[in-house]
Amino acid sequence: MTSFSPLRVLKTLFAATATAGLMVAAGAAHAQNTPGVLRVSAIPDEAPTELQRKFKPLGDYLSRATGLKVEFTPVTDYAASVEGLVNRKIDMVWFGGFTFVQANVRSKGMVTPLVQRVEDEKFRSVFITTNPAITKLEDLKGKTLSFGSESSTSGHLMPRSYLLAAKVNPDTDLKRIAYSGAHDATAAAVAGGKVDAGALNMSVWDKLVEANKVDPKAVRVFYTTPGYFDYNWSVHSSMNPALKKKISDAFLALDPATPEGKQILELQRATKFIPTKASNYADIEAAARNAGLLK
Repeated sequence: MTSFSPLRVLKTLFAATATAGLMVAAGAAHAQNTPGVLRVSAIPDEAPTELQRKFKPLGDYLSRATGLKVEFTPVTDYAASVEGLVNRKIDMVWFGGFTFVQANVRSKGMVTPLVQRVEDEKFRSVFITTNPAITKLEDLKGKTLSFGSESSTSGHLMPRSYLLAAKVNPDTDLKRIAYSGAHDATAAAVAGGKVDAGALNMSVWDKLVEANKVDPKAVRVFYTTPGYFDYNWSVHSSMNPALKKKISDAFLALDPATPEGKQILELQRATKFIPTKASNYADIEAAARNAGLLK
């Protein structure tokens, strides 16, 4: 991958934490921090209300599958989702590829990715614009561009890497870059004329179009990236193996032929869930190190 200059790193993401927070206690087959409760979170790549709406049926399903009370714990930013799992304040998190890598590095390999959607094997980002003069990545030179969160795989890291491959350095070749914080916010910034173009994940873009929250005649996709591994559901590796299996089995058993399975899979924008592994995210880690986002 093309080498590129380091970016500003969120210092809080790599701040020192108590040694106890990174180690597995003796005999540590703790199922979860709070007995009888499975605390779940997700990177805030969409509005909090939307994340909670999407999770509710899944949470009810997982509660029956595990026998635990499932609580969704929203976080304020991507760094909080990483720290929450690393320090075991949260039991399971919906990570992007980059946040999974961050959590795995921060915990010294103590994060286990359980499942991903089929769609996450070849995930894609899209670049969108309202400017008719922009038809390819090279046309962004001298323009303004919005990414999502700085820690987003599909809203920043991978779009940045494809820009650099096209000989466009966002830090020097663009007039200005902004970080909206979320994919839907990026789309809104482009539609509202705040920036010339934006990069976001293809799944959210498709959802916004389907929900008539963006007009594809006014805002159009001018570049779609090649595929890469992205999102997964991860747990701390110290979780009780029996509970990990119950959770994995529940995801793998979701069937679109049943009313419940259909509802959950549609809300998660998944055809089905499949097992995943840490090595799937090696390319994401390499890209992040190239970007100076991992030390």
